[in-house]
Amino acid sequence: MSSNEIPAREAGVDARSVLRWAASTWFAVAVAGQAAFIYFILAFYGTRTASGRFAAWNDKPLITGYVQGDHTGNAMFAAHVLLAAVVTLAGLAQLVPPLRRAAPGLHRWTGRTFLVVACFLALGGAWMAIARGSYLSVISAVAILLDAALILTFAVLAWRAALARRFDQHRRWAMRTFMVVSGVWFLRVGLMGWIVVNGRPIGMTKRMDGPADIVLTFGSYLIPLAILELYFAAERSSRPALKLAVSTLIFASTAYVAAGIYGAIVMMWGPYL
Repeated sequence: MSSNEIPAREAGVDARSVLRWAASTWFAVAVAGQAAFIYFILAFYGTRTASGRFAAWNDKPLITGYVQGDHTGNAMFAAHVLLAAVVTLAGLAQLVPPLRRAAPGLHRWTGRTFLVVACFLALGGAWMAIARGSYLSVISAVAILLDAALILTFAVLAWRAALARRFDQHRRWAMRTFMVVSGVWFLRVGLMGWIVVNGRPIGMTKRMDGPADIVLTFGSYLIPLAILELYFAAERSSRPALKLAVSTLIFASTAYVAAGIYGAIVMMWGPYL
């Protein structure tokens, strides 16, 4: 072995460690932010639904919340919002390796719950956009429908890979599904992160058709998905430089997500609790 090969190997080991730390840090921040999202859903929508105060859903500004006489739409809205807490919790549980190893049976059932509920929410979101008109602009409607299509596609591929016992493929498709299912959460965090970073809503409008709105509406699931694909590529690669570059990108995105979580708690969720 030449003297030049040793530093390269050592650098590769260090790069793998940095990549793991970057992914773990991102996940820890995401867990905190999604836990806050779940708490808001249960504390705001859950309590109002359980007590039968359906009109009080509108205490928080909504595109289309409670509509008097619209029994189907109201029921779909309630199911959609409350099941968002279920799919978020089940999705997070899927991404914890120690839990997967310690309780494989629980992993399988939470995985099935995650994929089934994800498909229901995708179809429900598409229905509310098309039949109920729950969107601010045509651009946001297109973004909703594209996200729904990706959720359905990825969920089916994750399920098929699991049935075929192609577990490495299943892991990748399940993680892709998690990213696009989390688009609702990413959108809120992305919008608030943009405001926190800039100090004001630059490029945003009330109809969410400003340049920043458009990027964040589609980017709420396409950007996390792209970063995930880069992470997969870095995982497979033997090049330390690629691992370190992707790690840097993940750390930067984690900082932005943390800012967005702070903004969402302070400006979007907290004031209504």
